[in-house]
Amino acid sequence: MPLLVTVLRYLLPWQFSPTIFITFAITIALYVRGMMALGRGNDRVRFWRAFTFFLGVALSYAMLQTYVDYLSAHMFWIHRFQHLILHHIAPVLIVLAESGRVLRAGVPARVRQMRVPARIRSPIQLFFRSIQHPLMAPTLFVGLIFFWLTPSIHFTAMIDTRRYDLMNWSMLADGLLFWWLMLAPRQVQGSASVGYGTRLVILALVAIPQLLLGAYITLHDTSLYDIYAICGRAWAVDPLYDQQIGGLLTWIPAAMMSLVGILVVLHHILHDPEATTPRRRLARSVQPASSG
Repeated sequence: MPLLVTVLRYLLPWQFSPTIFITFAITIALYVRGMMALGRGNDRVRFWRAFTFFLGVALSYAMLQTYVDYLSAHMFWIHRFQHLILHHIAPVLIVLAESGRVLRAGVPARVRQMRVPARIRSPIQLFFRSIQHPLMAPTLFVGLIFFWLTPSIHFTAMIDTRRYDLMNWSMLADGLLFWWLMLAPRQVQGSASVGYGTRLVILALVAIPQLLLGAYITLHDTSLYDIYAICGRAWAVDPLYDQQIGGLLTWIPAAMMSLVGILVVLHHILHDPEATTPRRRLARSVQPASSG
């Protein structure tokens, strides 16, 4: 019984949010419904894709609606771990699951067939294309990390519930948008598609400022984030040690996640018909000349 109480303590939310619960519940319901619909059409979702999707969703929910959320407000390194999951790992898992087609299949036919007026659809499309531009997307991706880690902004976000929620939601939403742009196959992206070569450059470039920021936080000899001393740390840890671990979580995983992204893009280049066809055509055109 004491063990069960301890487990429930860590699984139950610190501050229950109906918005988060309903959002995740609808997402899971649509995915399950989509799996069933695709299965009836002999287009079964592979086990590893479903597992990857549910793992990404579960990790996101855990960061937002379990005791981890409380710890992240009282330990800097837990906060950095929380954003590592929300901004990097969970979105990568969800995107690699190719969840878009499953979620679309789960949407009721009446909703899919609804026609959105042009006055509403056009601004949304313009906004989406703007934030998914090859220059804007990486700028926003890195910029949000720097923005929320600016000591004065970080201080206010940690003491204001609305700003705190905005910080976490913005990291998750931006992570999903950025990694979808980087990792999804071109044929599923439509007009938002970005060339694989451009993706490789972006993934390499976004790692650099994150590495520098992580190194700055880790090697700084004074405490940058006094809010954790004011609110009280969850555990008796030296402030600089707490900051150093958080800095390392900002420093090292940045390069690791960019490397993972680069490997996925290279896989697309080797297996995506749109990427391999031009090379094959070039090879066929060059072969006669070389043989002659």
